[in-house]
Amino acid sequence: MPGPRISAHRLVAMAGPPDARTPSYAWLADAVRLLVADGRLLHGTRLPSERELVTATGLSRTTVSRAYAELRERGYARARHGSGTLVQIPGGPVSGAAEPLPLHDLGEHASGVIDLRSAAPSGQPGLAAAFERAVERLGAYTGGMGYFPLGVPELREAVAQRYRERGVPTRSDQIVVTTGALAGCVAAFRAVLHRGDRVLLQSPSYPGTLASLRQDAVRLLAVPAESGRTDLEAIAERAAASSPRAMLALPDFHNPTGTLMDDDERARLAGIWERHGVVGVVDETLCELWLQDEPSVRPMAAHAPGSITVGGVSKSHWGGLRIGWVRAPRDLVGAVARARTTFDLAPPVLEQLVVTDLLQTRAGLPDDTRRGLRERRDLVHGAISRELPGWQALSPSGGLSLWWRLPVARSSALSAAAERRGVLLAPGSAFAVEGQGLERWVRTPYALPAEQLEVAVERIVAAWREVVAHDGTR
Repeated sequence: MPGPRISAHRLVAMAGPPDARTPSYAWLADAVRLLVADGRLLHGTRLPSERELVTATGLSRTTVSRAYAELRERGYARARHGSGTLVQIPGGPVSGAAEPLPLHDLGEHASGVIDLRSAAPSGQPGLAAAFERAVERLGAYTGGMGYFPLGVPELREAVAQRYRERGVPTRSDQIVVTTGALAGCVAAFRAVLHRGDRVLLQSPSYPGTLASLRQDAVRLLAVPAESGRTDLEAIAERAAASSPRAMLALPDFHNPTGTLMDDDERARLAGIWERHGVVGVVDETLCELWLQDEPSVRPMAAHAPGSITVGGVSKSHWGGLRIGWVRAPRDLVGAVARARTTFDLAPPVLEQLVVTDLLQTRAGLPDDTRRGLRERRDLVHGAISRELPGWQALSPSGGLSLWWRLPVARSSALSAAAERRGVLLAPGSAFAVEGQGLERWVRTPYALPAEQLEVAVERIVAAWREVVAHDGTR
């Protein structure tokens, strides 16, 4: 299968304006090198031909040839017969960790270890009371067998009502309840994919979904989005060239970058899906986690009626509530339900009743929880920016984590050094679609209590200083 390809005009736009103080060939070579180092050009991407780049830049053929030669000499590109010039990472890509919940690491950690590999809040106020009310209602269900393959009717209606409140007409028969949002993603993809089908994803993306797709033996096609910006042109080009069957989208406080797609971007993405016959699978797990003002955006389902949407309460209410759902077009509901039975028969009734109660009481975060998350976001962002001024991260308007761009590509080394100091981090490569690269990026969740975050930041700062001291960099 051919790798990604970048057009000449897109490469020029990404490279930025030339530096008048630098020879043109050196400017072009350095621009490409930095794009590779930042993860914006993926390993194996086909660069434009020299002729195309001459036309796009206005440079001479000699200048472009010299720039490509410079990239090859420094290990950032290689020539392949019949394929042109391909991007490569010098020395080969760095393999990264899997989803930050590996099966070999399910035991308890030593006292004092701070786990920043997962981004999830503690249970919301009122959770225990919701369980008590659910137990009182459980008797109405224990007379039967207890299996509800599509979900308890009350919960399906509560989820449908929330979509209606957000501006998407939805009936309860479009909802399939699942054991968590990840299970919803698995069911959605299994409903529309066959072995060997191609799936388009932005890189970075959520590790759990990546792991499940690899398990199902589908082909993952990456579109660089390391800064969180939705490159719609790149998505359109990739869709046209590779004919993917489906695409995973995280438009609401993208995990891990925290960015939010506006309505115009959502409409344009929906148009790309329609033109190229792509089924959109939308992960809305974080859509209720806005921290400033509630965003004035419509769900992707409003723009793409044929898309499948996945949601859940693990991020908005409590990770221990393993309840998620799928909202699907009516012609796909049966396929989603059948796909779900390949790995799970039905979610627990008691937890479904609890979630029904919570959604009917308050769909999202209470005000004090939003305020606390804002404060902890600002704490982590301010402390790291102050102690490590070379680190850069946007302060997101929602979500649960910060996505840092490091001065040098040493994310895996940082994770190892931090672990020795009692902080567990997921390196950038854990979020890479290809399972490698993104070594210039690291995620720091801010959902833990402030006192733990303060200690974690101190340890991360010390770990980074160890890494750069060992490398002889700053």
